[in-house]
Amino acid sequence: MDAFDIIGPIMVGPSSSHTAGACRIGKYARGILSEEPMNAVIKLSGSFKKTYKGHGTDKAIIAGLLGFNEDDERIRDSIEIAKKEGRSFSIVEEDIENTHANTTEIIMTRSNGEKVTIQGASIGGGNILITKINDAKVKINGLFDVLVVGHVDMPGMIYNISKILYEWKININGLSLHREEKSGNAIAVIEVDDKIDEKLCEEMTMVENVNYVTLLHSLK
Repeated sequence: MDAFDIIGPIMVGPSSSHTAGACRIGKYARGILSEEPMNAVIKLSGSFKKTYKGHGTDKAIIAGLLGFNEDDERIRDSIEIAKKEGRSFSIVEEDIENTHANTTEIIMTRSNGEKVTIQGASIGGGNILITKINDAKVKINGLFDVLVVGHVDMPGMIYNISKILYEWKININGLSLHREEKSGNAIAVIEVDDKIDEKLCEEMTMVENVNYVTLLHSLK
């Protein structure tokens, strides 16, 4: 274990798992949406559902959706700040089966009306695990920069995507694929060792049959 695991993160709030981790899930969800979230339904499950009022888990997730870090003093006032900015965030208590005790599901709406669902768990010490993006099951821990590439499920797509990373001299340390159905929509989750330039994402977006590219920066 390193020092971060022992003493936990620098944060506002009483709990590294229920407050700091919750804030990080919210901020990560904001990154996956790739735009300012103006409304969201936030489902709290398990321990989150039972203790969120005392630990400020609802405020922390909303703070993350607003783009605040876990040590931002504005976490305490995030609900009021969201209302002043005309955002609508609602809390729903609901048990989500077969998940970690500290799990939340955040359903956001893009400006074009598209729904984006993120499921994540706070697994202790401020660490998180994103377990689902829409219908695709994923495992993203936020320790590395990640590319989330939405594309059509067809031969040659991973070659075309990874070729660009090779040309930019970006090393892949983890890659997982998820699809809704054969020849339908698919998601490639690519963890990398190196920092990624936004121009790389723009280039990858131009690849035929790539629907979108989202860059998620490391939380550490």
